[in-house]
Amino acid sequence: MKHITTLEAYCRNIQIPDPKHANYDIRSFEENMKTVKASVEPFRHEFYAVALRMEGEGFTKTGQFAKEHDSAYTVFFNSPYQEISWDIVPNWKGFYILITYEFMEQYLPQLSILNDYPFFRIDQTIPMQVTHEEATPMLTSFEVIHDEYYSNRKDSFRLIAPHTRLLLEYTRRCFEKYAAGAEGITEKNRHADVLLISRLKVLIESSFADSEPSFHPHAANLYADYLHVHPNYLNAVVKRTTGKTLKALIQEGVLFQAKSLLSSTTLSNKEIPYRLHFEEPTHFNALFKKMTQLTPGQYRESLKEN
Repeated sequence: MKHITTLEAYCRNIQIPDPKHANYDIRSFEENMKTVKASVEPFRHEFYAVALRMEGEGFTKTGQFAKEHDSAYTVFFNSPYQEISWDIVPNWKGFYILITYEFMEQYLPQLSILNDYPFFRIDQTIPMQVTHEEATPMLTSFEVIHDEYYSNRKDSFRLIAPHTRLLLEYTRRCFEKYAAGAEGITEKNRHADVLLISRLKVLIESSFADSEPSFHPHAANLYADYLHVHPNYLNAVVKRTTGKTLKALIQEGVLFQAKSLLSSTTLSNKEIPYRLHFEEPTHFNALFKKMTQLTPGQYRESLKEN
């Protein structure tokens, strides 16, 4: 499956003109309809997106959720690493924005996008049907952002950033109203989080147990790549589900494997760190002592006493 890492590559993939900026893009659907691919095979990208579809027919899919669009206004969104595809009639009207994490860091650093805007952390991203009254303030924000984006003013992003936040707040308000009336959505999200954590723990355990793992098991960001989720998303799920950091989960995996090797093999205390993919035994020894208050040798001796 195609994996897209830049806004420029995204635009070229769907056959629309390149974006004006590397970390932010806004389009009206109308301006895309002349050239956009009406049918797009599944692909992934690394951006956050919010769209307001006011008119237009067709089918879209984000993650595991498919939507056949009708006459109702629809708000839908994408998160990094989600699989998306569509098959539409080129008669859409409305707007969408694409935002990189770098934009959020630079212009809205006070926000925690995954915690403040829960619609970005749903594995099965669910489009919302909204009323004309609910869509009106969102449309106003889109129009202000669009005008500023294409104005070529040097200070445009000083206005685009707060209006982007305003748009996200309007979206959050609609989402919370929708989520309150959507029975089971919270439970689905919790189940998705638990499933992801389970997959992560199995991956950690198998990676440290494997003499030749497919990636370096101490590198936290590589677990996100392997699980096809954004590193920030994975960290947020780990934190809210376990109360721990991803680094702490990895260290627990190291400790589990270390105790197993110390208790059930004849590998020396110098061989075990390399078996667990440490470049320096001293790093392993320090971690083991920190987590158990014993050196590996002392732990082995304690097993003999019991």
